Amino acid sequence: MNTFAGTWPLLRLAWRRDRWVVTASVLALVVTAYSSMAATLDLYPTDAEAAAGAKVMADNPSITALYGPLPSLTAPGVGVLKTIMLGSVFTAFLAFALVRRHTRTEEEEGRFELVAGGVVGRRAPLAAAVLLATATVVATGGLSAVSLVATGVDPTGSLALGVVEVVAGLVMVGITAVACQLTTTARGAGGLALTILLAAFVVRAVADTSTDGQGLAYASFLGWAERVSPFGDNRLWLVLPALAALAALLVVADVLLQRRDLGSGLWAARPGPARASTSLGSPLGLAWRLQRGALLGWTIGYVVLGLVVGSIARSVDQIASSPGIEEMLRKMSGGQGTLLEVFFGTELRFLAVGAAAYGITTALRLRSEESGGRAEVTLATHVGRWRWLSSHVLVAVLGSLWLLLVMGLSAGLSGGAVSEVGVVEVLPAALATAPAVLVCVALTVLLFGTVPRWTAAAWGLLAAFVLIGELGPLVDLPGWAMGLSPFDHLGSLPGGDANPVGLTGLLLVALAAGTLGYAGFRRRDLVT
Repeated sequence: MNTFAGTWPLLRLAWRRDRWVVTASVLALVVTAYSSMAATLDLYPTDAEAAAGAKVMADNPSITALYGPLPSLTAPGVGVLKTIMLGSVFTAFLAFALVRRHTRTEEEEGRFELVAGGVVGRRAPLAAAVLLATATVVATGGLSAVSLVATGVDPTGSLALGVVEVVAGLVMVGITAVACQLTTTARGAGGLALTILLAAFVVRAVADTSTDGQGLAYASFLGWAERVSPFGDNRLWLVLPALAALAALLVVADVLLQRRDLGSGLWAARPGPARASTSLGSPLGLAWRLQRGALLGWTIGYVVLGLVVGSIARSVDQIASSPGIEEMLRKMSGGQGTLLEVFFGTELRFLAVGAAAYGITTALRLRSEESGGRAEVTLATHVGRWRWLSSHVLVAVLGSLWLLLVMGLSAGLSGGAVSEVGVVEVLPAALATAPAVLVCVALTVLLFGTVPRWTAAAWGLLAAFVLIGELGPLVDLPGWAMGLSPFDHLGSLPGGDANPVGLTGLLLVALAAGTLGYAGFRRRDLVT
């Protein structure tokens, strides 16, 4: 039998299962690229006006570490500054999620064993996953390029921005394909692949902030993507090493695939201790054990991001010297008070979306435990449904709140060291975003409890909230449309006032959604 037999049916099945999540994710990345460029061109109609603000950003090492160097001191160059690195990272993450979901996750949950009983070749599942992820990456880059052309900027630079996302995404497809052959569990594959992504970001940041680190940047595939330099040097040829890296990694993944058994990885799982910890005797202890590694990684990331955001505070007045920039920041955050307080409010809302993403990821563990059959085993004991569900929800809620606390403390301490805005102002503003984060977690619980097969649609809801927040202030969406996002009801801290009515309303929505989710789960059958 042909080892690729069944690839196209598996590809169609994968697309059918993930079409809405993929569409929402790609749309979010494309709209982010477009809105960033459109807003910049509105603020800086000419390159001369952009050069002053761009010069300050180019001289700030914190901004360079986070976003990379400016490709050029022009309005389009400023317009793609955030998109280059954020677009690269998010496209890479999307590629990782698709490859892992349709390879290692399928094996871990036992579905591949059923598929392998049909007319399906050994290589078909991996090939289908790689094709879907590659097509998604190319679509993201191509549509992002087209969206920039629609703003009237140079087509070559627009194409270069698309190449940036394609380079990062293609290499991550190969990295994840290899990781899924080495490890036995989806969690292990995720830990390995995302560690490499984090290392690539750190190496790139070190290279960009070092005086003699230009060569080091090419040791990171995110450095390759960054060096495409849209609206600067436009090095379109850097897609070639990305294609070569993808081909080489897929060859390695194929060799490893032929050397392992179905359901196992080449790296044997470590045996656990002879006796389990007493904490594992409860559902909450087990849920914490499953999630503590991920929370540690998120915590480290939020400490670093908070410190970077705080350190940028010293240059805010120079970066946002244009009245247009200040007006845009106030629209996006609803901010009042000084420009510095408005800046913190804008950044805190952005990081709160990340905390919501953590909460969604953690709550989605409920679905993987159920579909993998592990929930059924647990619920066959004296553990009740309410207690099992609450264990994972509690970790998601407390973990999200912990990230908001870390964000407020690190940004406040860093900002207080270089400006007059410190922990006293920043920490309450960070914690005030909690109701919106809780709504996102509660909606995930609602989907899991009532329509479990659609639980992943929680990502689509979060993407919609982000799009409303990004595009709403720029295109003057009506108030009712802006109000669909929970992040639009947070008030104007720091510098202004909280929104007690809005925050209370969000808490009530979270409570109602969570209650409906609990009620639905208690009544429905387990779905595998």
